Amino acid sequence: MTKQIIVVTGASSGFGALTARQLALAGHIVFAGMRATTGRNAPQVEAVAAYAGEHGVDLRAVELDVQSDASIEAGIAQIITDCGRLDVVIHNAGHMSFGPAEAFTPEQFADLYDINVLSTQRVNRAALPHLRKQGMGLVLWVSSSSARGGTPPYLSPYFASKAAMDSLAVSYAGELARWGVETSIIVPGAFTSGTNHFTHSGKPADEERAAEYANGPGADIPNTAMKGLAGLEPADADVADVARAIVTVVDTAHGKRPFRVHIDPSQDGAEIVNAMSDRVRAEMFRRIGLEDLLTVRVN
Repeated sequence: MTKQIIVVTGASSGFGALTARQLALAGHIVFAGMRATTGRNAPQVEAVAAYAGEHGVDLRAVELDVQSDASIEAGIAQIITDCGRLDVVIHNAGHMSFGPAEAFTPEQFADLYDINVLSTQRVNRAALPHLRKQGMGLVLWVSSSSARGGTPPYLSPYFASKAAMDSLAVSYAGELARWGVETSIIVPGAFTSGTNHFTHSGKPADEERAAEYANGPGADIPNTAMKGLAGLEPADADVADVARAIVTVVDTAHGKRPFRVHIDPSQDGAEIVNAMSDRVRAEMFRRIGLEDLLTVRVN
């Protein structure tokens, strides 16, 4: 196993924290990106240091506010200064929302897109020049089965942003292939427990409009949807499976990594739709004479 220098965005909790720790246990040098490292996330920084010391691994916190160009540029520069290179970028940062779409303001939609989509562009612009110069690297995107699977109501801002992120990942894959930079897309299903994803989800700012829905013909929808999602999830569903899948991808030889990996205990159908979509993409590349972009160039 080759030791990789890895940055994980949104690693203060949830999938990000689990992934950073699992990658460190696997022997990599891992930077757990998070904002407010001297403020509200100071306890998480301490937890990172404690975990590293307890397990004898190289896990470090790095200030990385994915909504700030300056923060991202400084964080990536720090990694390059400390390690001399960067091998793997993991786009994990994201935020959930729950409520009727109409009750979210356009500004709320824009903020969620900023966190879930534009953040990846900021990180890519800071990190990709280093990966391309090396002629090798991996960009791993934590997507969501909601991008193409069965989508229950009241989660539309999140679903729309994750679909946009997934689309961006697919486009980047072809553009980076000849540079030797590989792409893998991890597709978790709806894990309703084990993270704070749903607990900390954003709520509509227009409370009056939300109240109309709460008192209208769809008043039962929120509870029915959440109960239904939880009911689809097997009792043994483990969010750590997402982190373990990411470790497996990272540890796979360059040029051999899978384009997509689904971790969806509830089987919402995303794997079926993605298989067709990725097949159509591959066929289009063949038809226009760019079939080589379907696989990363290995020097």
